[in-house]
Amino acid sequence: RHERIRQPQLGTRKLLHLLTMETEFRIGRDKLFELLKTHRLLVRRLRAYHKTTQSHHRFWCHPNLLKPGAAQEQATQPEQIWVADITYLPVRNGEAYLSLVTDAYSRKIVGYHIHSDLRAESVVTAYKKALKDYRGRTGLIHHSDRGIQYCSKRYQAVHEKYGVRCSMTDGYDCYQNALAERVNGILKGEYLLRKPDNLEQAAVMVDESVRLYNTRRPHMALKYRTPDEVHRAFLS
Repeated sequence: RHERIRQPQLGTRKLLHLLTMETEFRIGRDKLFELLKTHRLLVRRLRAYHKTTQSHHRFWCHPNLLKPGAAQEQATQPEQIWVADITYLPVRNGEAYLSLVTDAYSRKIVGYHIHSDLRAESVVTAYKKALKDYRGRTGLIHHSDRGIQYCSKRYQAVHEKYGVRCSMTDGYDCYQNALAERVNGILKGEYLLRKPDNLEQAAVMVDESVRLYNTRRPHMALKYRTPDEVHRAFLS
């Protein structure tokens, strides 16, 4: 119950991993499913959709460097590939959007920003926050959809300033930016469960959610380590 309060939508397998690693509590996976069901603690999935991508525009778009094939770029350590996306956050008063930049290897959210509009300068802020801690040891690829914000001169100028290679999806295809979409879904589906009153309250909730995601949530793809653990192991 204590862990459910902090991470109410955490999957049962990940919850079992935390219990095994941090407590003396021992139980099988199937038995834990039964226990959670009995106490009405199983995860309920809530889905919603709000379009934030405008991919029909006159701005320059880049090829997809992550597309499967002989020339596909793949991350073998942190700070090689970052994926970016924008998601809508429902609030009681006004509008709120969350821009995220995630490291493709460690799954760590390295930059984020809450904003009330979809202007390019608002989205750029998340990217600049990520670049503040960028070590620059290897060539960096920034991957996103073909949204007008990412194709804008303002965003492209940041790529040029830091020597970042730009990669984009082929048209509006969410599966070509699956990791970024997945991180959006985790934050909204597991942590941002209560509708905030306004943008300021949303910012506080996002800060806490990102902290829990980065430092507390184990990933099966990371062999049940947290994004922060994997990120620090390579860059320390």
